[in-house]
Amino acid sequence: MLPPLRQDLTLHPGPADTSGAPTWTLHDPAANKFYQLSWPAFEILSRWPLGDAHALLDAVNRETTLSVGEDELEAVVQLLHRHNLLLAWRAEDSARLGRIAGAHRVGKAMWLLKHYLFFRVPLVRPMPMLQRCAPWVEWAFKPRFWWGVGLVALLGLYLVSRRWDEFTHTFASYAGLQGLLGIGLTLSLAKVLHELGHAFTAYRYGCRVPTMGVAFLVMWPVLYTDTNEAWKLMRREDRLKIGAAGMLSELALAAFATVAWSFLPDGPLRAGAFMLATSTWLLTLAINASPFMRFDGYFLLADWLNMPNLHDRAFAMARWWLRERLFGFADPAPESFSASRRRFLIVFAILTWLYRLGLFFGIALTVYHLFFKTLGLALLAIELGVFIVMPVVREVLVWRHRRGDIHWNAQTRRAVVLLGVLLAVVVIPWGGTIRAPAVLSASQSQSLYAAQPGYVSGGAVQAGQMVAAGQLLAQLVSPELDFRLAAAQAQAQQLRWQMEQQPFATKLREEGDVLRRRWAAAQAEVTGLAEERKRMEVRAPFAGRVVDANLFLADGAWLARGEPLYHIVGQGSELKAEAFIGEQDHAALTAGSSGVFVANLAEFGSVRCAAAQTDQVNVAGLEQRTLASLYGGPIAVTRSQHNGLAPTTAIFRVRLSHCDSLPLSRELPGTVLLARQRHSLAGDAWTALLGLMQRERGL
Repeated sequence: MLPPLRQDLTLHPGPADTSGAPTWTLHDPAANKFYQLSWPAFEILSRWPLGDAHALLDAVNRETTLSVGEDELEAVVQLLHRHNLLLAWRAEDSARLGRIAGAHRVGKAMWLLKHYLFFRVPLVRPMPMLQRCAPWVEWAFKPRFWWGVGLVALLGLYLVSRRWDEFTHTFASYAGLQGLLGIGLTLSLAKVLHELGHAFTAYRYGCRVPTMGVAFLVMWPVLYTDTNEAWKLMRREDRLKIGAAGMLSELALAAFATVAWSFLPDGPLRAGAFMLATSTWLLTLAINASPFMRFDGYFLLADWLNMPNLHDRAFAMARWWLRERLFGFADPAPESFSASRRRFLIVFAILTWLYRLGLFFGIALTVYHLFFKTLGLALLAIELGVFIVMPVVREVLVWRHRRGDIHWNAQTRRAVVLLGVLLAVVVIPWGGTIRAPAVLSASQSQSLYAAQPGYVSGGAVQAGQMVAAGQLLAQLVSPELDFRLAAAQAQAQQLRWQMEQQPFATKLREEGDVLRRRWAAAQAEVTGLAEERKRMEVRAPFAGRVVDANLFLADGAWLARGEPLYHIVGQGSELKAEAFIGEQDHAALTAGSSGVFVANLAEFGSVRCAAAQTDQVNVAGLEQRTLASLYGGPIAVTRSQHNGLAPTTAIFRVRLSHCDSLPLSRELPGTVLLARQRHSLAGDAWTALLGLMQRERGL
């Protein structure tokens, strides 16, 4: 006897499969799930009321052109049993359902652990609203409307092009509270319209929309609409329209918002129109159009390929392909597809795995930073374990379970060779080369900068001139510094006079040694300001030639603090190179090794240097401006308080001397190639992990 079916199940004609055979869709309204049935499965279910297996098989084989056996019938029974589609009318059925419910029942802590990353909160049952409002939005499904949207978009682009500069600076103009309020309201409007687009389109094609609500993705609220009944539709075009309706709604809204921006006055509404015309629809396409997660893009691709459960079927195909390539099990493919479709599914599955690997890493890091360190570290480990480690472990367990089927063949030989190569690349210490940004210059060379903001007073030495040690190159005058020095001198003189009068004035005698300390501080300030003023006399630190001079060193020209003035090279000095390496390369550099300087300009070629010495303290300020990112160089820097250049990460200076001779008149930027100690990728990863744990150890 066949077990009875549940009475609430319904069958609907489905689209033809990829081979052209008809399919049917079985709807479970209690769970709101759909199951695609093949032609034999449909014929079996259609005759299920016969109640007897032999009578059912005989009827199918007699009344149709099919030849159905007990295996096909058993597969249908297992499908119905596995998904609880059979009527629970016996005591053992109730016990089985109780066991299933108990297995799915978890404590509050475990439920929170499984669902805090993503859970849904149904808010409304929209069917009454859809029934009332559907006639009022019928115009949105007319071709004339979408032709009009296209014309509106062209008009908006034309109007914006006439005010392009104003348009591109709109967002910066609305950084206040009102602007942010307008942006928030318009973003909410766009997302509500997106979901209504799905809902009205699904209703128009005869689908029931049971719920609409809010889903929380890593605690971030996103709206959702339940359109699962779209699987009842036979026409693939209808399902594609339901899937694309949300994105099309936002694109239409963006077209009208672009035109509205040109006519709205400055304020929150204009800020919102700007967001709708620019960022909102781009963000929607970037997220929803991706087929790698179960968003609109996934369902569109599944409908276009006519492949329900696309992810699961692609993953199964990729796992089969991987096992065959590694072990040669000679298993049949999970499904029969053409060679091109099979290749597509395998590539799609691998791309999805890689995409999710990056996404889950990002989510894990986000979770880690959202909470305090102890909880964040625990959640980070759980996320990496559940979403990344466990799928790999499950697949490895399958390999272990089938170890009896693994034989020495071409596939296993290839797998062993690939594993050996991978281990060799990861574990064996390899030599290498460190490429470090560097400058080549004369050993006796120095750049001179303006110590204080000021103007040039009198004639200044020009580029190309020979200078003697200590020769005045330029006299800078800072009115502010002169004023501060004069004020400090006056203060010091007044305090000195008060000290001289202290024995004769009662009020001054009451101050005691305080007056002397104030005078000493004033004298120290005068001395410091005098030194600052003396530094305004730009003098040659040694005898040599001025190879570079500021073009604005004219009488009366104003210069900022830290502005480069001169670069001087000593006569007959040998060349040196200064390179800058990161923290990881600092530990791996071979001490005392030689290096090769390769200039950025090809005409200078390469220069060999010897005796590399590394500073043990990281560089606080970068003097070589040609290497700074602010001037187009490779080292990332920021402006310091006194117009200096501070590296954003720890870098160390490597000094190379005894370089080959080269006609050089100024600093030459380039790259130094340095010998690296032998190291393995596994060792580097372990060192990086230890460094990360060291930095994050404060719980």
